[in-house]
Amino acid sequence: MIVAGGVVVLDHANIDTDQMFPGKYLTLISRQGFGKYLFEGAPQFLKQLEAHRDAKILVAGENIGCGSSREHAVWALADWGFRAVIAPSFARIFHENCYTNGVVPVLIEDRAAFEQCRSAKQLEIDVDEQVVRKDGTDIARFDLDPLRKEFILHGGFYDYLATKIDAVKEWAAKRTSTVG
Repeated sequence: MIVAGGVVVLDHANIDTDQMFPGKYLTLISRQGFGKYLFEGAPQFLKQLEAHRDAKILVAGENIGCGSSREHAVWALADWGFRAVIAPSFARIFHENCYTNGVVPVLIEDRAAFEQCRSAKQLEIDVDEQVVRKDGTDIARFDLDPLRKEFILHGGFYDYLATKIDAVKEWAAKRTSTVG
């Protein structure tokens, strides 16, 4: 799987989930339409997003997604059109929410490689090979948890889980027939 496209850089550390998705909308439960609320409470970031409306890759500073553990923030990023987030560090729950919702969390701790991502107008993220490319050249490698990588490759946890339903039913049927 390749995520390729424009880059928008939010050159700030500690961008929290309340900035990404204001708490006043937490009563909404459908994943569709959340993009219109993305960074509503942080106009300095919203202006940058609107200037790069077709960007697929968000590059942010350290500790992206800190604050409350709202999955809505990742829903809003995905609904806006982001398919990957690159950062030198992620808040733990936000990182997990990216995996769960099919947004590739690309952790790049190497400062020089991260700077290349920050300066890019376009990037390519090869999820299978776990590499970031700029202008066709590998600039950074990153790690993905093998199971959670499968979530990404299937579009998120629930889509991944849907591929397992038949196998679970088959297992349950075998178990039932041998237990009785």
